[in-house]
Amino acid sequence: MVAHTVLLDFTIPDNIIIDPEKRSNLKSTIANVLCEYLVGLKLLMESNLDGSWIVLYTGPRDSLVTIRGYTEGLVTLNIEYFKRDDEAPLLTFESTKVLEVALQAAVFATRSHTLIPIKRGGPFERYYPTSDERLLEYDIDKLVFDARSPYQKVQIVHSKSLGNMLVLDELQNMSEADLIYTETLMQRGKESYVGKEIVILGGGDGGLLWELLKEKPKFVTMLEIDDIVMKACSQHMRSVCGDCLDKRKGDNYEIIVGDCVKALAHMIEEGRRFDYVFGDLTDIPIGKTPQGDAWDFIRLILNSSMKVLKPTGKYMTHGNGASCPESLKMYEEVLSQLCVPVTFSKTCAFVPSFFEDWIFYQVSLK
Repeated sequence: MVAHTVLLDFTIPDNIIIDPEKRSNLKSTIANVLCEYLVGLKLLMESNLDGSWIVLYTGPRDSLVTIRGYTEGLVTLNIEYFKRDDEAPLLTFESTKVLEVALQAAVFATRSHTLIPIKRGGPFERYYPTSDERLLEYDIDKLVFDARSPYQKVQIVHSKSLGNMLVLDELQNMSEADLIYTETLMQRGKESYVGKEIVILGGGDGGLLWELLKEKPKFVTMLEIDDIVMKACSQHMRSVCGDCLDKRKGDNYEIIVGDCVKALAHMIEEGRRFDYVFGDLTDIPIGKTPQGDAWDFIRLILNSSMKVLKPTGKYMTHGNGASCPESLKMYEEVLSQLCVPVTFSKTCAFVPSFFEDWIFYQVSLK
């Protein structure tokens, strides 16, 4: 059961909005066309807003119709109603397009557009943002797991095309179709992990650990703070993590549940060194300057990681979407200001559940 919001917009000459007589005729024309498609339409209220205007109607199935005219020549039309699971939609996309064409002709619009109904509410979310904050609708049909850990909201939803997908704080994180993410992060085929000592920072979905273990490393230490994430993925994302999250220690790996910052500090004190450190934590923040808590955390992780790398070691991490070049540039500036000089390379891969190209970094000590 969800609320459907149907959105249409029309561009018309701005003098029609501004001129009182033409504006009155426009409102009447829109109402007459709507009455043919929404039987029982009734005026609820009408108001002027700094030269623009707004009209509200009620319609069939307790729908609410909002029409707003802007002085710049834009008219928006929103139709919202509640749809139960066993009900047909009040307006299909096809019938909405017919309504759009009828209205476009009636008001002499130079352009018009209809959006597929936005579905709001219900037991699971369908919409998640891209890295540059564009809205994506997923073909999600089921909520598989839902819990709140001490650190974040943890959900696993099922997508018809992506399989099960881990969602953290209402942001898509990893799906069963995203092996390319892990393979690009670890540079499979380009890096050899045979006999190597490795640290994973984060990685609670278990995908990176599972794929690294196939490469016959000497030992992998994974530092993950959220036990709820690991338990959920162990149960519902086994095509991603296999059985590596079923126990906290194996022959050549150990999962330490706790704060990776504290664990790194302890490793530095002990003088431990590793061939690879993987930063599988938060994405590079989106913003105008590299300031704030998130950037401070990134600097702390980077500097700490450099201190536990062997001279020939590498720090491997994901960045953000290729559509966020400003943030990626800021990250690269941060790399140039670390406690030790480094060089870096980067790789791009299309991640299915992100629906966009993602940038991955490989950082080495100079």
